[in-house]
This record gives sequence, C-alpha cells and structure tokens, in this order.
Amino acid sequence: MENKKAVHLVIKGRVQGVAFRWYAMKKAVEFDVSGYVKNNINGNVEMFIEGNEKNVDSVVNWCRTGPPSADVNEVEEYVEDFIGKYSKFEILY
Repeated sequence: MENKKAVHLVIKGRVQGVAFRWYAMKKAVEFDVSGYVKNNINGNVEMFIEGNEKNVDSVVNWCRTGPPSADVNEVEEYVEDFIGKYSKFEILY
C-alpha cells in the first residue's frame, strides 16, 4: 500500500509574475497530486499538495527552485493529515 501525504507550503522570494502557478500546475499534473496553488497578497505563493508521498515530495522539491524565471528564497513546509480533500489540482485566483 502506498503512503499518502499532505503538505501546506509557503514559497517566498520572486515567485509572482514569473508563471510560478502555471508551472506548479504542470508539475502537479505530471506527478498526479491534487490540491491548489495561489498568489498571496504579501507576494508569497501558497500551495497545498496531497497524494502519494513520493509524488508529493517530488513537487515539494521542485518548489525549492521553481520555474526558470523565479528566485525562490525559502519554502515553509507544514505536513498535515492526509484526508483526500481535493480531487484535482487547481490554480486559485
């Protein structure tokens, strides 16, 4: 049986206006995880990811660098209980 994992992320740095959410959506689809990504008013990007533990970890690792035009300074990672809340991954506006 595969392990499930859920994480809440806050990505800090130059992460808005650099297509971070679009690339995050592509990564989420590639690794078959669900949840959301959104820009916060303070300039950070917030993500919630859940799914297979290995796949979630892969997306989290990608977030530490982000897309080519981003400059990620810090990723705050909060592990949460997996409850299967999301059926897909989406960009929130």
